Amino acid sequence: MDFVSIDFETANEKRSSPCAVGIVVSDGENITDEYYSLINPMMNFRSMNIQVHGIREDDVIDAPTFPEIWSTIHQYLSKSVVIAHNASFDMSVIRHTLDHFQLTYPEINYLCTVAISKNMWPGLYNYKLNTLAEYHKIMFNHHNALEDARVAARVFLEAIKVSKTNSMEQFLERCHLQTGKIYERGYHAPKMKRSRQRKQIFIK
Repeated sequence: MDFVSIDFETANEKRSSPCAVGIVVSDGENITDEYYSLINPMMNFRSMNIQVHGIREDDVIDAPTFPEIWSTIHQYLSKSVVIAHNASFDMSVIRHTLDHFQLTYPEINYLCTVAISKNMWPGLYNYKLNTLAEYHKIMFNHHNALEDARVAARVFLEAIKVSKTNSMEQFLERCHLQTGKIYERGYHAPKMKRSRQRKQIFIK
């Protein structure tokens, strides 16, 4: 059950300002590959964003721009289903940045680990990444793009175990989910399938 986890940090409030990306590849049992890069967004940093991730303009002076690493990112994302925590944010970073640089959209099928976690472990007081990391006893440095991508990947691996499924198709059917999709100049978000018999029974 191959999947790819991704996380972005941004320089300011604009979704077209990624300043770091972390990518984790998994075969459904283990993490098999990782990629991390700072990104020069070629725009100003906001103090609020710096306080969150600690990345400053000086840190990215010599970093590649998004167009310079997009082919590498695209190669990772084209391999399988993409997951992210609060996927609406990370997928909008991809779309807005591609728009900003007038680059072609890829075709990406994606899922959100927030929605998956609400399905698998109902009753948690919230579904923030650090809360889920604590619940699953995962230590990490929050708001580092690679570490956040690792936690999202490990949360999804736990969800696979709990669902007792062997393929992405089985997992989606068991959880009553449909993947979201990015396509040329468009997208639709992941959806929960309607089912009269749907129950949240995947409690660890």
